[in-house]
Amino acid sequence: MATSNPAFRNAAFGAPGAVATSKVLSDNDLQALYNSPSAGSQETDRMTYEDTIGKTVLAFAILLAAAATAWVLTPVMPFLVILGAIGGLVLGLVNAFKKEPSPPLILAYAALEGLFVGGISRVFESISEGVVVQAVLATLVVVGVTLALFSSGKIRASKKATKVFLIAMVGYAVFSLVNFGMMIFGAGDGAFGMRSGSIEIAGFEIKLGLVIGVLAVLMAAYSLVLDFDFIQRGVNNRAPRKYGWSGAFGIMVTVVWLYIELLRIFMIARE
Repeated sequence: MATSNPAFRNAAFGAPGAVATSKVLSDNDLQALYNSPSAGSQETDRMTYEDTIGKTVLAFAILLAAAATAWVLTPVMPFLVILGAIGGLVLGLVNAFKKEPSPPLILAYAALEGLFVGGISRVFESISEGVVVQAVLATLVVVGVTLALFSSGKIRASKKATKVFLIAMVGYAVFSLVNFGMMIFGAGDGAFGMRSGSIEIAGFEIKLGLVIGVLAVLMAAYSLVLDFDFIQRGVNNRAPRKYGWSGAFGIMVTVVWLYIELLRIFMIARE
């Protein structure tokens, strides 16, 4: 493999048939040799699974610390939930559209999302005791099963499935915005807007929120597959190490979305 290090540009490491010369190195040549990156430094600046896992663990550690803080303070400082929701949304969009990953912004997003997750969890737990434990366990199960299936090669991201996923995501986003608007203006009777409604299937009355929630969980699971696929391709293609932060950000966004959907499903099921 060709290298950019001038020290290896000779017959032994160059192209076959190259002829070595006895050119005397000038002061500038020696300085260039000194300043050139070594092969070892180039290797350590590549994206790896271990480094990406480390970045992901750090991001989730900050998220959980902020969530624990919000869990304790939300009863006396309820604005933390709103701060986390709005701040997390803004930084989430900023990070999503940045061309280069920014570790400080990603970690700041983790902290704000932690405030939102911890605060909303405390509110739901005060309404329905035990619902948070159910949502946490279900989230761990979905993430674990998805990772196991991806690692074994039984599920993979495909162009067709990704296209369907993107279409479904647009529809889900539109529904969520409309439903949120109805909840703000009091157009719906239930606590979850249109999700609190019911539909009849084969003579059985089923909560609309449960059907939508299950579909959202399936979309979140496929989003995890896309996150894992991004990391795998980055490692295989020797992407720069900094893109490990992009992988960590993607997993964090998806896991938070998955947890909120499961939390809402258990709340609706208990109504």
